[in-house]
Amino acid sequence: MSNIVNLGPSQEDRILDAARRCVDRWGINKLTIDDVATEAGVSRATLYRLFPGGKDVMFDALRVRELEDFFEGMSAKLTEVESLLDFTVKVSVYALHAMRGDQHLAMMLSTEEGTALKSLTVEGLPRILRVASQYITPLALEFIPAEEADVFVEMLARLVISYFLAPSEHFDLADPDSARKFFGPFISALNAVAAV
Repeated sequence: MSNIVNLGPSQEDRILDAARRCVDRWGINKLTIDDVATEAGVSRATLYRLFPGGKDVMFDALRVRELEDFFEGMSAKLTEVESLLDFTVKVSVYALHAMRGDQHLAMMLSTEEGTALKSLTVEGLPRILRVASQYITPLALEFIPAEEADVFVEMLARLVISYFLAPSEHFDLADPDSARKFFGPFISALNAVAAV
């Protein structure tokens, strides 16, 4: 008989899961703390104890958790890469497939475009870059020096977001062959500079 006890999700995770369901149902702008507390089956006081500052702090925690899940999934796809070009293509393809397939993101872009755009650009980009650096930069170190890896990952994240928000007529960075054609010349130039 096993002594392992399944404690289930933490109270914080239950609240964040409830917040996600509420956002899917009503959107961010119409959502109240009471809605989330009711959905999670906790008191308003409990929610404020776990997320001092209320709705904004709770949504920041939800965004960070979702980014961590996103980049953990991406990291798992980067275990067997043979070159910097391979690495770059896999990051691009994974990210764009995940973003295009995210029904919540699609709903936000169609119903609360301003909020969704801010979460990918002005307000959210520093958070995205921080989490991308935390998860992806260590994997890039196999191919480029540490002093260049953060800059490279930032550039790659910015490019992928840009191509997600404004797709190109010439390249589809979610398609491995197209991404390879797009990134190939840049990676060759970077490798040539590094070889000098």
